[in-house]
Amino acid sequence: MQNFDAIVIGAGAAGLFCAGIAGQRGLRVLLLDHSDKVAEKIRISGGSRANFTNRDLDPHAPHKHFISGNPNFCRSALSRYTPTDFIELLQRHGIAFHEKHKGQLFCDRSAEDLIQMLLRECDAGGVQRWQPCGVKAIRVDGDGVYELDTDRGPVRSPAVVVATGGLSIPKIGATDFGYRVARQFGLRMVEPRPGLVPMTFDGEGWAPYAGLSGLALPVRIETGDKKARMAFNEDLLFTHRGLSGPAVLQISSYWHDNTPIRLNLAPEVDLPAALARAKATSRKLITNELASLVPSRLADAWVQQDADWQRPVAEASDKALARLAERLSRWDITPTGTEGYKKAEVTLGGVDTRELSSQSLESKQPGLYFIGEVVDVTGWLGGYNFQWAWASAHACALALPSP
Repeated sequence: MQNFDAIVIGAGAAGLFCAGIAGQRGLRVLLLDHSDKVAEKIRISGGSRANFTNRDLDPHAPHKHFISGNPNFCRSALSRYTPTDFIELLQRHGIAFHEKHKGQLFCDRSAEDLIQMLLRECDAGGVQRWQPCGVKAIRVDGDGVYELDTDRGPVRSPAVVVATGGLSIPKIGATDFGYRVARQFGLRMVEPRPGLVPMTFDGEGWAPYAGLSGLALPVRIETGDKKARMAFNEDLLFTHRGLSGPAVLQISSYWHDNTPIRLNLAPEVDLPAALARAKATSRKLITNELASLVPSRLADAWVQQDADWQRPVAEASDKALARLAERLSRWDITPTGTEGYKKAEVTLGGVDTRELSSQSLESKQPGLYFIGEVVDVTGWLGGYNFQWAWASAHACALALPSP
């Protein structure tokens, strides 16, 4: 049976980074993954250019950009390994990058550059990588040493790091392995659900908008009651089955079943004033005037819903125009669901942070660590989840006991 100082399960962003740092500390590290490819989530993220961090992250106020049963849990790791630290690593490896907007950083060339950097870091630490290699069973002996039955035979280590991610995008290998390990050792879980996911609608209520697929526009989107209202100013995308785009992905992490979302489809326009001006000066149809304020396809779909809106703007009543402005700026609609894990970018929930040390990510089961997406810490769209992967991996790797 082979012995290691640490075994990392999962060769995604967090697992690769943790293994590399631990190896460079002088630990004998084994990195396992059931897939033959590493870091598929990095490979497909950000249009294959990997939105690898966000400059706007405030590690001292994690509740601004992270969702968790205890949003302050991630403060320790995020403050000790910041976006600046990861940027310096990229620069040492000569990887060019750029900022798109709102602090989001992407590789100039390809996400593959980032993956190769992580593999070089593992090589520099002498990390052994077994892929594909599944783990069939984990147990701990009387001395607190873990024994793993793997597809390549049994291995032993006093430290096991679970970096297996969540349930999102099963086609690239997502499984519930990490959750099963947590439950095996009696650790509490926060019920997982899809996050950063498109929303779906059906029935007669959605019929007027079904033809808008492909239309994108900037909106303000909100959900929740007054006590816990969340709002984002982002782009919205109409799809065949409902709504997507950054606005919907962001709000989806805060949305709960059977509750409405509210959209302002013209957040930069004073619609009542614009329509009042048009009534005083124009002979055009309402739909034509509206098309100068919002996309024409949206204007056409909207005016079809009320006979009072299908006439020249000069002939419309003030009440009808006020109703139109109100409806466009306060469109309340209740999703019937989401596209689920197959389209979700992340998994909300996971291993309960109350079971973990915020300093080391070690669980109440000694020698067993959980990092990255498998933990109940979920970031906003825009590079925040990758930064949690780097930060939690870094904290864990530095805390692993030296041989």
